[in-house]
Amino acid sequence: SLLYPYGPDQGDQMNPKHDDGTSERIALSTPFTFYGKTHEALFVNNNGVISFDEPVRQYTPDPFPLADGHSFVAPYWADVDNVLGGDIFYRQTTNAALLKDISQDVNQYFPKIPFTATWAFVATWDHVAYYGSTSTKGNTFQAVLTTDSKTFFIILNYWDIQWTTGAASDGDAETGLGGITAHAGFNSGDDTNFYNIPGSQTDAIINITATSNVNVPGRWAFRVDNLQLTGVDPPRVNEDNDCWL
Repeated sequence: SLLYPYGPDQGDQMNPKHDDGTSERIALSTPFTFYGKTHEALFVNNNGVISFDEPVRQYTPDPFPLADGHSFVAPYWADVDNVLGGDIFYRQTTNAALLKDISQDVNQYFPKIPFTATWAFVATWDHVAYYGSTSTKGNTFQAVLTTDSKTFFIILNYWDIQWTTGAASDGDAETGLGGITAHAGFNSGDDTNFYNIPGSQTDAIINITATSNVNVPGRWAFRVDNLQLTGVDPPRVNEDNDCWL
């Protein structure tokens, strides 16, 4: 499977069933460096965001870069409602078998960077519904943070994406499409450094399971201590901070 193992049998914790909910503050057993800043805790937010500074309850995504100084990873920022369906799991782990698999993948994608993972954080949104849904549609995606304490990577996995928009973001309640669609990428918090996965906040984001920067459809991988992309050119930023590829 594209997804690394997850769920209660893996020792995962589960987020509360609450619209716009979030995990408790999760203290990291291994600090994680993101865009040059080291973080010792994070939050897993129901609306498809992992944030480092404080919870993110906002349900309609804004384009990056954000001006509010928040640094976070958005595997799929949209209006999730896990009261209507789905679960959100997370764990930090030093499981040898998982770390071996992650290390092999990172070494394949970044062959010039020797890497043996010593820690990983795995967050999985499992068949989660959208706010206002009158359908049974669900999205399944995953974010993995990993390090050897020197180099830091994030892998984003998109297994099944059936909707892009909640009803409060002007999406259609029956289809989960239209309106202000989901956003995927990274925001450093410094108003300058960021990355938008192509298709973000357009109807094309529904096809993220078919896109990749590592030749694995549905998977995107990044070095994030000082953001480096593999397989695609770094985003270019003009003087107005507009980002394009």
